[in-house]
Amino acid sequence: MLISTTFDLAGYDITATLGEVFGLTVRSRNIGAGCIAGFRSIAGGEIPEFTKLLVQSRNEAMARMVTEAQARGANAVVGMRFDGGAFGQWSEICAYGTAVWVEPQSDYAKQQHQAVQAHGQMPHQSTYGVKVSEWDAGAAGRPPGT
Repeated sequence: MLISTTFDLAGYDITATLGEVFGLTVRSRNIGAGCIAGFRSIAGGEIPEFTKLLVQSRNEAMARMVTEAQARGANAVVGMRFDGGAFGQWSEICAYGTAVWVEPQSDYAKQQHQAVQAHGQMPHQSTYGVKVSEWDAGAAGRPPGT
C-alpha cells in the first residue's frame, strides 16, 4: 500500500478515487505508566511512557486505515493525515486519507510498484498492526524502538 501525505504520487496516475478511509483508536494508559509519567512530569521534559502510547496508537490507526483502503480495492492512500485528542485518561488517534487506485507511469514508479506488490509495503515502511498492547512485548507490527 502506497501512502502519501500529498494529494498525488509522483510517477503515478490516479485512475480511480474510492473514497475517504480512516482508522481510529482510543487507548488508555495503564495505571503503572500513568503513575511513572506523573512523577516525570514534575521535572519536565519528555514523558517516554506517553510517547510510546502515542506511537502505538498511530500504528494501530494506520493499520485500520490501510485495512479499510484494501477492502475498497485501493492500492494507495493520498492526502493522509493524523488527528488526535484526549479525553481524561484516554487518547484518541485518527488516521485518514483518500483511497485511490494508481497506475505507475515512470520507470522508478514501476520498480516501486513491483516492490509493493511483492512485499505489501515499501521497504522503508513499518508494518502497521492492530491489537498493539504495552503488555505484550512481542506484539506483531510493533513500531521499531518501542
